[in-house]
Order: sequence, then structure tokens, then C-alpha cells
Amino acid sequence: MTLLEDDARTEAGTEASTATARPRGRWRRWIGWLIVVLMLIGGTAIAARLVTTPPAVGAMLDPESPGDVGARALAEILRQPGIEVTVVRSSSEVRSHLDDGATLAMADPLYLTDETVRAMVSDAPRTVLLSGSARTLRLFHLGESAADSPGRVTADCEIPEFARVGAIVPGRMFTPADGIDGCFAGQDGSAAVLSDDFSSQRISLVDGTVLFTNDRLAENGNAALGLALLGQTGHVVWYVPSSGDSDITGETQDSLGSLTPGWVTPAILVLLLAGLAAALWRGRRFGPLVAETLPVTVRASETMHGRARLTAKAADAPHAAEAIREGTVRRLAQRLALGDRTSAHEVADAASDRLRIPRGSLQELLAGPPPSGDQQLVDLARRLAELEDAVDAALHPGLRTPNPDDPSRSGRTSP
Repeated sequence: MTLLEDDARTEAGTEASTATARPRGRWRRWIGWLIVVLMLIGGTAIAARLVTTPPAVGAMLDPESPGDVGARALAEILRQPGIEVTVVRSSSEVRSHLDDGATLAMADPLYLTDETVRAMVSDAPRTVLLSGSARTLRLFHLGESAADSPGRVTADCEIPEFARVGAIVPGRMFTPADGIDGCFAGQDGSAAVLSDDFSSQRISLVDGTVLFTNDRLAENGNAALGLALLGQTGHVVWYVPSSGDSDITGETQDSLGSLTPGWVTPAILVLLLAGLAAALWRGRRFGPLVAETLPVTVRASETMHGRARLTAKAADAPHAAEAIREGTVRRLAQRLALGDRTSAHEVADAASDRLRIPRGSLQELLAGPPPSGDQQLVDLARRLAELEDAVDAALHPGLRTPNPDDPSRSGRTSP
């Protein structure tokens, strides 16, 4: 078989492999674009969900929530002596669950109108407001917020159910209005619990977000205070406010979307699609590497000598020394049966063991500082060649030691 036939077969095999590789490259490119599009769609959907979903404020003091800000622990304490706890999440159903001996408990009903809140409270014999917002204080004329933070306080009032509560550390204090009883009072007259007794009902207010959550209920007398407020009747109707139960209606203000003409959004979408199509049409396409036959054959020796001439013209002795050392380390690693990734230090130790000289004696030769001039570069090349000859002689004692002046060795020592 002639060399021309070998070249023809090689070129045919290369063209065949290139032809089979192109469809695979196209499929990989389309799969990559598909993954990018799916990631964009998924990111847009997640961002839209986060923007449009309101905050889950209903979890605060939720009697069915086991989280830190829930109130499931207090609900279970109320159920232990036989008190029925009914959880209601709709304001329209609260009245149907209230009876003559029921207690209405609820946090700040910020999603309900004032009329709805007053109607709910008017039907309950006892009401416990578990958050002291300024709106709640105003609706029932209980007082106003105070800036005092007294620390531990005791009941110190005439309401009998608080006599055995003990000390608590409230989060907020309130200044009671005229005719309103204040319990757990501080030095300035503010109180942690406000109570208003009408002829047929009682309304109490306390900041339960600090006292009655699952993570704070076991502290001080918090559990006893919750039982004293909610455990005076055999039935507790616990209303949990949420955004889905809102009855607040109003006119929405004009937004950027409402003020924008109807043709703007389709035009923006068309421009985006046009930009994407232009990017796919004129954009650079990265595909698999295509093997092409070079018009000429460049021998390795010519490449080596060319690089050597460039290095000599640039007078770059450190770079030339690095190239010579890399070649010596690679050849020594092969002769000493070491791996391709063996470092110069490891090759120096292995060569020292083979030559039976102290370890570390070859470290500077193979991994030392680079030479600063041409004379030092020549000395380094000569010493590296002598090291290779010595290793060859140690590995194969029967072979003739090559002459350092042999012209055949010039390729190995040239940079």
C-alpha cells in the first residue's frame, strides 16, 4: 500500500467523521438554546409569583400554625380543660359560631372595614383583641399606645382572673382611656392589658404577638395570661384574618399599564422577537471543531527550531530555560515510570534515588530560579543533558553513554 493511498483513506475517514459529527453538534446547539429559553421562562414565572403573591401575614397568631409565630400551643392549652376552640377564617361565618357563652379572639383585622369589625365584636359576649394596633384602639376607644417599656410587670389590678398570672414581660404598653381598666401597669401608668366592661360584654386588648406565640408562650406567665383571657368561657371562636377575606373596596389609582396605549405592549413584544431572531440569524454560532487537511506538512523539528530562533531573537533566557526544564522533566518522568502530572520536585527526588545521591541535590537544577543570561542558560542546558545521560546509564548500565557533543542531541537541548 502506498503513502498516497494511506493519505486518501485518512482524508476519507476524516470527512466521514466530520459529516457524522455535524448533526450531533447541531442537536447540542439546539438543546443548549432550549435549556436557556426554559430557564428564562422559569425565572420569569418565579419572579411574577413572588411579586403578585401577598405576604403571608395570616400565619401570625394562627391557632393551627406550629411555626414560631403561630399560636397552636395556646390553642392546645385551652383544649386541655375541655374548652372548645373553633378556628374561623371567614368574617361572615363568625356570627354563626358565636353563642351566649363564647369568647371571640382575633388579631389585627387589617383586611376588614371598621363596620365589619364592630359588627363582629357586638355579637360576642367576650372579645380578646390579640394585637394593639392604633386602629383597634381607636375603634373601641380603649386608649392609645405608650412609649414605656417597663420590663417585668405584675397584674396589680382588681380583675380576679389575673390574680394568679404572675409576672410577664410585655412587648407594648398602652395608656388606658377614661373608664378603661389597665392591668400589668408600669410606673408611668401605662398598662399591658386593657379591659372595658360593658353591661353585657367585655373587650380586652393585649399585644399577643410578643406573649402568645409558640416560641414565647413558655416564658414567664405568658401561658397563664392567655388562659386567663381566653379560658373564662367554654367556647373560643378564633378568627384568623387573611387577604382573601377582605371586604375593603375602593377605586384603584392609575398605573403605568393603564396609562399606556394598547399598541405599546404588542410593539414591544414584536421588537423583542425581532431582536431574538436577528441574534439567531447573525449571531456567531459555536459548533464542533472541523478537522481540515493542511495544505503543507510542517515537521516538528522545523517548529522546534523556529521557536528556538524566536526565543533567541527575543533574548528571553528565562522562557527558554523553562522550556528546556519542562522537556527534561517530561522525559525523566517517562524513563523513571512516573505519571504525566508528576511535578519537577517529585522527578528530582526519584532521579536522586536512582542515582543514589542525597535527596534535594537536584531540586535546584530541575525547579530552581531561571537563569539571567545566555551563559547561565548554556550551563543549565549542559547540566540537564548530563543528568539525562546519568539516569540513562543508571537505568541501562549495558548501553553506551552518548557523547554530549553528538549533533543528534541538539534537538533535545535546544529551547
